[in-house]
Amino acid sequence: MGGSNMPELPEVETIRQDLRKKILNKKIIGVKTTVKARLNKSRAAFARFLIGKKLVDIGRVGKLLIFVLSGKGNYLLVHLKMTGQLIYRRGREVVAGGHSDSGQVELPGNYTRAEFIFADKSVLYFNDLRRFGYLHLVGEKELAEIKSKYGIEPLTKDFTFKNFLSRLQNKKTSIKSALLNQSLFAGIGNIYADESCFLAGIRPAVKVSKLTGVQANKLYRSIESVIRKSINKRGTTFSSYVDSDGRIGGFKKLLNVYGRVGEKCRRCKTVIKKIKLNGRGTHFCPGCQK
Repeated sequence: MGGSNMPELPEVETIRQDLRKKILNKKIIGVKTTVKARLNKSRAAFARFLIGKKLVDIGRVGKLLIFVLSGKGNYLLVHLKMTGQLIYRRGREVVAGGHSDSGQVELPGNYTRAEFIFADKSVLYFNDLRRFGYLHLVGEKELAEIKSKYGIEPLTKDFTFKNFLSRLQNKKTSIKSALLNQSLFAGIGNIYADESCFLAGIRPAVKVSKLTGVQANKLYRSIESVIRKSINKRGTTFSSYVDSDGRIGGFKKLLNVYGRVGEKCRRCKTVIKKIKLNGRGTHFCPGCQK
């Protein structure tokens, strides 16, 4: 099960909410990075820029975390990609989020790429096994440019049915490929694309051009519903990984198709199938989805 479930919008939103409660307005007094950290500045310049700054807020667009730094127009962007994790530790308290990881986490460990040490001795660790994740320092203009490349995001005011339809206009791809395209829709990943298609009763491989108005509306409402429910359940965690308050991502129990290949559909008892669609494992119920 491991490996393929990169943190998606609900997981990244959960991390954002958790960390906001812990690290806002804390002053950074130390920064350690390893040669394996993916930075957009030299390690020395990266550390020099951050030391003395405070983290005044944490925003997000899609799966990208935006740490707002003190001083005007300074941002630290953190993308967890496939295997990234952010772990905050203060004394015995640990708050973790991101890629689920089995077993106890050694801090710092072999996969720790960066450490941010705060004035109160608490530390934020960035761990990343496969090194796809990155830490970038950007200004106002660069941030605006990056944000402009993202599509509309579920649960935001731009995610209207009209905008949803306009994004799908003239697309030649399968529905699932369109949903995973971050420049069309921000933050929808593999798990939630499969689950949304199930809820809408549409097979992920169906071409966008074949969607009826009624189906498109069902899909639109399904995406909103699945993402909202998952954020409420703190995302989907596929392992024994637990956060500081002993909570585990609870959406896994509610998955209808994702990760359930060979099991029976809870609704119609047809066996769940898995296919490869543009290189992504894709789950659906042949009975419920047409």
